[in-house]
Amino acid sequence: MTPSAVQTSRGPVTRKDVARYAGVSTAVVSYVVNGGPKNVAPATEAKVREAIRVLGYRPNAAARALKLGSSETIGVVVPDNTNPFFTHLAHAVEDAAAELGFGMVLTNSDGSLTRERKNIRTLAARQVDGVFLASCVFDPDVSELEASEIPAVLLNNAGSPPGFNSVGVDLQAGARAAVEHLIGHGHTNIGLAIGTNTGNQLDGREVGWLATLREAGLPDGPMLHGPFSRPGGYEVGKRFLSMANRPTAIFASNDMQAIGILRALHEAGVRVPEDLALVSFDGSLDSEYSWPALTTVAQPVKAMAQAAVQALVGKSRGDELQHHILPTELIIRQSCGCK
Repeated sequence: MTPSAVQTSRGPVTRKDVARYAGVSTAVVSYVVNGGPKNVAPATEAKVREAIRVLGYRPNAAARALKLGSSETIGVVVPDNTNPFFTHLAHAVEDAAAELGFGMVLTNSDGSLTRERKNIRTLAARQVDGVFLASCVFDPDVSELEASEIPAVLLNNAGSPPGFNSVGVDLQAGARAAVEHLIGHGHTNIGLAIGTNTGNQLDGREVGWLATLREAGLPDGPMLHGPFSRPGGYEVGKRFLSMANRPTAIFASNDMQAIGILRALHEAGVRVPEDLALVSFDGSLDSEYSWPALTTVAQPVKAMAQAAVQALVGKSRGDELQHHILPTELIIRQSCGCK
């Protein structure tokens, strides 16, 4: 049978057209397309797949979702999809969801709470099976999630939000590890480059940096705020360099800031780590390929993604609410002074 004998003026190719072309029932076509529930002989499956290829058949996703009661799709909201950390995290979520048969729709709030809420409403309208929200604030307004009545997990969140599962890391402990390492190199004047957040809320990395200095009997180092970005880090780096008593080491709150700081230091002829040591936070791929390579506090991206996916659509779905706080790891490279 030729495609022209099947594909008529009626419009798109249907499951019946595929069945007629392959010489099987529509039920068999459904079993092949859906991977079950009944097994299909390999030779028969090959005929059906050949018919699908020749005819250009595309299953109706809306009809399938209605039948299954699931769109087999999850939504992800991130604050900045150009940030390598969130790119890596979204990729890990996509991989973990795919293992369970779910696709992913990624949206970017661009640091805007208004856009974040709009993205949640858009995903709810698309009837996704759940939402992962990496908010642009530490304590997000969950009213849109509650109003949407779809399951959600707060991602990259170290709090204990009522009514929702959450997955994050201990920011204070990560900062402590970074600052203690710099103190171990003999530094007593350690600055902090801290990112600005939409809600101007206290960042756990600032708390950990300050507490560690005070517990070591050291003076509070200089602290400068700037965007969580390479240009933000570049401007902060230049401001540190203009200080009369500039720090001998800097803890940067993310890798992008640290890379911007590196540029400012290189332009000024300041050697890293000989003249000024630098440790960052996140553990993105960029940190490994900067020069010098950044010592960084790495977040366990894969473990975060797997915990979040299991809570939303996996074996932990429907269990008692859990707030996963995962440990970070200090990755030692050259920017801190280690060889």
